[in-house]
Amino acid sequence: MSEGCCGPALDQTQAVEERYGAAALEQEACLCTPVDFDASLLEVIPEEVVERDYGCGNPTRWVRSGDTVLDLGSGSGKNAFICAQVVGAGGAVIGVDRNADMLELARVAAPVVAERVGFSNVQFLEGSIEALDALTPTGELLIPSASIDVVLSNCVLNLVNPSARAALLANIRRVLRPSGRVAISDIVCDRPVPQHLQQDPDLWSGCISGAWEEQAFLADFRALGFEDVRYADRSAQPWRVVEGIEFRAVTLTGVLAVG
Repeated sequence: MSEGCCGPALDQTQAVEERYGAAALEQEACLCTPVDFDASLLEVIPEEVVERDYGCGNPTRWVRSGDTVLDLGSGSGKNAFICAQVVGAGGAVIGVDRNADMLELARVAAPVVAERVGFSNVQFLEGSIEALDALTPTGELLIPSASIDVVLSNCVLNLVNPSARAALLANIRRVLRPSGRVAISDIVCDRPVPQHLQQDPDLWSGCISGAWEEQAFLADFRALGFEDVRYADRSAQPWRVVEGIEFRAVTLTGVLAVG
């Protein structure tokens, strides 16, 4: 995935912002992997939202009725709108994304979905997923501590710079209630990605060179205090192979230990 799919190289942050901003306006075929969702849950979601969703799994399968859900890197809002129907009027869904174009797409669609399902339980907040403890203009945390039942994400954690991963993981743990859950769909690799690939903005924004090493991803969530950490889904075949490194889609699940 180089200039033919993504354009000339930029710095990592700018590459992610520009690529996903463009992908909010026009569908990009080479972002992440195709995933099947329950067609009945897509019927109420505007077509432009569904077309501009980019993911590598279906973490919404681990959401329950009545949950308060936090969708990290919510993008066009498709996963959030699916969750809204699953959790029902008694639940709530919060999407966090920093890309203005994606947020606009999701926010415009929110009242449309609410009218079609008969209730409104979704909000989209602007922010970086590694900085959920950032203060809002009113002095409150972007996401309060111990306020979420399940954190999910779909092919977004790999876009966070490794230097911010500790903050990302700490915030995931902080916002969860006791016995809170995670369902994280993402791309992992079978061995560490060398520095020269990490510095390639095209590969980075394309969900490749920021991938966690497969066993390290599990270990990092276990170290946070999650139990029953496992890959509930794991693609048998690699999605991409770059310089002999295998990249594949997984969905990591776990439950926060009590005490």
